[in-house]
Amino acid sequence: QVQLVESGGGLVEAGGSLTLSCVVSGSIFMVNGMGWYRQAPGKQRAPVATITRGGNTNYADSVKGRFTISRDNAKNTVYLQMNSLKPEDTAVYYCNARVTIIGSRGEYDYWGQGTQVTVSS
Repeated sequence: QVQLVESGGGLVEAGGSLTLSCVVSGSIFMVNGMGWYRQAPGKQRAPVATITRGGNTNYADSVKGRFTISRDNAKNTVYLQMNSLKPEDTAVYYCNARVTIIGSRGEYDYWGQGTQVTVSS
């Protein structure tokens, strides 16, 4: 019913930049909160940045000042601009969206398939 497709991952040197994108499509009435999470090898998935439909943002302490989350409500798309990347940012990055489906009253969480970000030292 709902699909999240991420793009923009890759290999970058320390200090470099990448921009991730995630498009939400399907039987959508409204996309509410959106966010980016990451999972490094041997670690649990953890939040990186979140954004409300109105544009309020929250960031993990480790990325504050380096990453910027934004969204385009008309395109049901969320972005993550990552600057000054460090080797410890290496992880699989997952997009999350809380969606109200057409014909439903509730909100449901959906996840993308993940995109690999590798930062070399």
